[in-house]
Amino acid sequence: MLKLGIIGTHIITDQMLDAAKTTGKYKLTTVYSRTLDRAKEFGQPYGATEFYDDLDRFFSDGDFDVVYVASPNSLHYQQVRKAIENDKFIIVEKPSFANPAEFSAIESLLAAHPKARLVEAARHIHTPLYQKAVEKVGEMKAHHCQGATITVMKYSSRYDKVLADDQPYPNIFTLDFAGGALMDLGVYAVYGAVTLFGEPDTVVYYPTLAKSGVDAKGVAILNYDHFTVTLNFGKTANSYLPSEVYGLKDTLVFDSIFETKQVTYYDADKKAHPLEAPVEKNSMTDEMNDFAALFNNPDDPAEMKKYQHWMDLARTVNSVMYSLRQSASLVFPADNDQE
Repeated sequence: MLKLGIIGTHIITDQMLDAAKTTGKYKLTTVYSRTLDRAKEFGQPYGATEFYDDLDRFFSDGDFDVVYVASPNSLHYQQVRKAIENDKFIIVEKPSFANPAEFSAIESLLAAHPKARLVEAARHIHTPLYQKAVEKVGEMKAHHCQGATITVMKYSSRYDKVLADDQPYPNIFTLDFAGGALMDLGVYAVYGAVTLFGEPDTVVYYPTLAKSGVDAKGVAILNYDHFTVTLNFGKTANSYLPSEVYGLKDTLVFDSIFETKQVTYYDADKKAHPLEAPVEKNSMTDEMNDFAALFNNPDDPAEMKKYQHWMDLARTVNSVMYSLRQSASLVFPADNDQE
């Protein structure tokens, strides 16, 4: 049983803990929050017994093997550094880091601490149904793929505070905390494009800015050799559009690119062929199973091969996200390290 510590007491952490319980491979022991009261309030119902409001003591004294980092984006880098320095296994919520400089520095630190392992929680790429879809797109690419449209748009209740000019604005709607639509829902769309088509040749992002200075929604164009992929994402409206990959006469349709429950292939005769694969009720369960397999066998060659693949994907996604922000002149404080 893997002992689990958490940083970040949010809805996404609740979902992760439900998935962890479903796997039967993790036990929550330790919680860090900005206040001890919040740490206890969140962790006690899950059976946690250790609570900290000091991050250094959390890592030095806490009894856990794996740490789940779900803090604001801008805090990931320093918190993951501390975790690696303490030789922990780390699950960091996407997007893992603000820019390639941070990602590169983390990779160097991992090399200096060979017992540590770091995975980014990109849930959809671990599901059997999504993996079948990737295989199907591979077949379509071999027969003149025409590109794709990927949509991830959901209204955020926290945007109400921005509209009301209720300051301070929520972290996800501030540049200081590396927020915005691209760094929240947009990362799912970028992961979709990268897993289905690889790294694009060039990218451009057309954001709609909120009064807080971040991108509240936007459209990104990813250019590949013979086609383009359009990403449509945002936190200021709800979209019910599916995501589609286009062949010549055939089309692959995802109900959702990140909560993938149904994928349908339409052949040249417009006949529907649903892809068949088991789908977990909690979309984070598959990734938590995959991560447990790695953490329980960190030096196994097969697990290390998967681990390297996940790191390669995370690095590419990080680079694409940074290039998209550069194209739109969206600058975070952490980007000063890139100069």
